[in-house]
Amino acid sequence: MVGRKPVLVLLCFTVLAPIVLYTDRLSSFPGSLSNNDFIEDVSNVQAFGNEVGKLNALPQELTNVVKEPIGIVYPDNSSNAYQIWVQSRDGSASSNAQEVPQRKSGELKSRMLSTMDERNLSEKKGVIEQVVNKNIGKDDSEKSKAEEESKELGSQQTELNSKPEKEEGKSEKKSEETTHKVDPEKLQTAPKDRKSGSTVMSDARVRHLRDQLIRAKVFLGLGATRTNPHYIRELRLRIREVQRTLGDATKDSDLPRNANDKLKAMEQTLAKGKQIQDDCAAVIKKLRAMLHSTEEQLRVNKKQEVFLTQLAAKTLPKGLHCLPLRLSTEYFSLDPSQQQFPNQEKLEDPKLYHYALFSDNVLAAAVVVNSTVSNAKHPSNHVFHIVTDRLNYAAMRMWFLSNPPGKAAIQVQNIEEFTWLNASYSPVLKQLGSQSMIDYYFRTHRANSDPNLKFRNPKYLSILNHLRFYLPEIFPKLNKVVFLDDDIVVQKDLSGLWTIDLKGKVNGAVETCGENFHRFDRYLNFSNPLISKNFDPHSCGWAYGMNVFDLAEWRKQKITEVYHSWQRLNHDRLLWKLGTLPAGLITFWNRTFPLNRSWHVLGLGYNPHVAPRDIERAAVIHYNGNMKPWLEIGMPKYRNYWSKYVNYDQVFLRECNISP
Repeated sequence: MVGRKPVLVLLCFTVLAPIVLYTDRLSSFPGSLSNNDFIEDVSNVQAFGNEVGKLNALPQELTNVVKEPIGIVYPDNSSNAYQIWVQSRDGSASSNAQEVPQRKSGELKSRMLSTMDERNLSEKKGVIEQVVNKNIGKDDSEKSKAEEESKELGSQQTELNSKPEKEEGKSEKKSEETTHKVDPEKLQTAPKDRKSGSTVMSDARVRHLRDQLIRAKVFLGLGATRTNPHYIRELRLRIREVQRTLGDATKDSDLPRNANDKLKAMEQTLAKGKQIQDDCAAVIKKLRAMLHSTEEQLRVNKKQEVFLTQLAAKTLPKGLHCLPLRLSTEYFSLDPSQQQFPNQEKLEDPKLYHYALFSDNVLAAAVVVNSTVSNAKHPSNHVFHIVTDRLNYAAMRMWFLSNPPGKAAIQVQNIEEFTWLNASYSPVLKQLGSQSMIDYYFRTHRANSDPNLKFRNPKYLSILNHLRFYLPEIFPKLNKVVFLDDDIVVQKDLSGLWTIDLKGKVNGAVETCGENFHRFDRYLNFSNPLISKNFDPHSCGWAYGMNVFDLAEWRKQKITEVYHSWQRLNHDRLLWKLGTLPAGLITFWNRTFPLNRSWHVLGLGYNPHVAPRDIERAAVIHYNGNMKPWLEIGMPKYRNYWSKYVNYDQVFLRECNISP
């Protein structure tokens, strides 16, 4: 009898101790959860095995409808409600959704986002381990499945905590199953940034569809899949479906509603192909062949793009061809008294602000004059001297007669009137008329021999492009003049240019040292001893387009004679290619005063990354390059700076169908 008492005490202790311990763990759960919520949690935990395990500490709730969660939480429009899509045990998706009742924000954080403290998480893991350990009677396959599902729950909790991590140890089969089962849903609802509210990776599905197309094309070229005609027909069908779905979409919002279905269908077809073709070496070989072919095609397309861009830059649009014809017809119908400009007495007044503009483009010249006058503080002090060729002389005069520049004075001259400018005086004029120069620019069989097509632009054959070296002869009574190209837009008052002290220099210009391709060695042939002995290849270049020229210093330093001497040495184009900038760099070597960069911003005709802040602060913006704003190839992001100075309601523009 005495020996039975210790036995009974130990027996009672072994029976009551688990109950006390389990009850103590129940009390450690957050008090905000109700009993029903806790039972629901425990029921979900029990679902790890093939059968519902019984608990000793609580009465078992008799139900078999609880199913394992797929692990993806979809946010509803309301911030306090979530939907959990459940999946049946045989793998089919259930159409019913359980909506968690609304609670306080603190409860939702602890309930749905799993942001419990470490103590509660460790206790929950202890409960899971107890439940799993009770399945002792199950076979090995059931145990392994329970372990896999336990790992899946851990990965799902990590995903709900917004800390996704890649598991390197996953097998290839499991990754395929995850792609079929989870990835399309993830792509359907892109995560959002909590701070900005913007959608993260808004083009995730678009990129996924494009990757699928690449993989599908690989399978089309593999030997193992090509022997399966049924699979090839299915794959080609999926390719057409994905191509129609993609279209021109650049982000997920551009895709149609059925894009996710097409993505799933293609993924299933690709999985079949992977089962048919399991030779990785063949796939790698095919991918390398595709990469080589794509690179070769890219090289050809780039070369063709350069040629077509040069061709488009040389072509005159239909509207700009119509405009001078229409203006010339109107000009010759005027009386001689109506063909004269007012304020002609200002043309030779050295106290006023004089601009030189040499152009055969009526509309471009109109924008330069209009933008300068519009931003001038005292327009009556500004005088414009425009020189054009014989074909556009009447049209240029007619435009400014019908669209006078306010109080500013204007002069339009014909280059044919400069009788002093002839081949005996100007070496470049003699060179431009030579047969070898004409063959260089107009014989197509020589086009392939010159890799740099920009130097073969026929605009260099126009003497208008070289008039900038004869400013003292054109304006013999002026001491200072500002030269403007016809592809610029003036945004601020330029009268301050006349107050700049050039410190004895002839040319005031903005330097272009910031970029390597604007240094001397990019324009001059330093393999020639005449160039290498006289110039520094790393010297800063400067920009034509907006230049201040001191004509008094020009005459004093005999700059025109310097220009002529170098042009004679370059008669065979061995020192530099034909153009005005290389000749200007040589002629004004050590004679150029650097202006502040805010006076002149370049690159709007070739550089799509000019900073908007630099454009807004610039006094003059320059569309240097092939993408002029009046051409269709002009960059739309910069066109408005130019087009706002064009009056498209003008009758001549409407008659020639010139519109923004």
